[in-house]
Amino acid sequence: MDNSIKKVLVTGASNGIGLGLTKKLLNEGMEVIAVTRSGKTADFTHPNLTVIQGDISNDESIVNVAEQIAKLNIKLDCLVNNAGVGLDLMDEVPTADLLKATFATNTTGTVLFTEALLNYLNEGAQVIFLSTAMSLIRNVGPSAPAYRMSKAAINVYAVMLSERLASSSIRVTPLHPGWVQTRMGGDSAPVTLDQSVNGIFKAITENTETGKFWNIELGGLEDY
Repeated sequence: MDNSIKKVLVTGASNGIGLGLTKKLLNEGMEVIAVTRSGKTADFTHPNLTVIQGDISNDESIVNVAEQIAKLNIKLDCLVNNAGVGLDLMDEVPTADLLKATFATNTTGTVLFTEALLNYLNEGAQVIFLSTAMSLIRNVGPSAPAYRMSKAAINVYAVMLSERLASSSIRVTPLHPGWVQTRMGGDSAPVTLDQSVNGIFKAITENTETGKFWNIELGGLEDY
């Protein structure tokens, strides 16, 4: 385990993978800053948990979160971009409304939130993007057009960012968390929340590569 990881920020931490990962990180002795739209993480509290209200699809909210991090006077060892939406998972025909709403969170919001937090990352830190294997060209199908395209765009941004940040030794990792038993994935999904969380934790603590795609179902890196 990488013992240098002490402070982690997780977006979308009010439920599902975000909340599960937050609990895992805290149990491993790390400090977590959780960003949620409500400013709460269900009924969960912990002495090493700080919760900040924030909506990554809103420019003003992104600025506010960055200001809150500045006031905490900390540097992050890991930024986990978990917040995301899957609004058209069962659809095949893209619509203007769902494209705009999906990209506002999954792509534009995630990119701008990351850019706003870069100054608060330690040298040698890591940036995680929850993507999906559905966004890889070889896996593309007709369903979920906005979701797949928004995550494919994040994969491209992750590679670009990895090259920009190479001189500061900041690693960038887009990853597939699996088809998980969450509100988005449904009860019939083959991957449990614990399995997904443990796979993400492995990527955070063991992956030394940058700009490479991590698949928790494979337990390691795979080609785009």
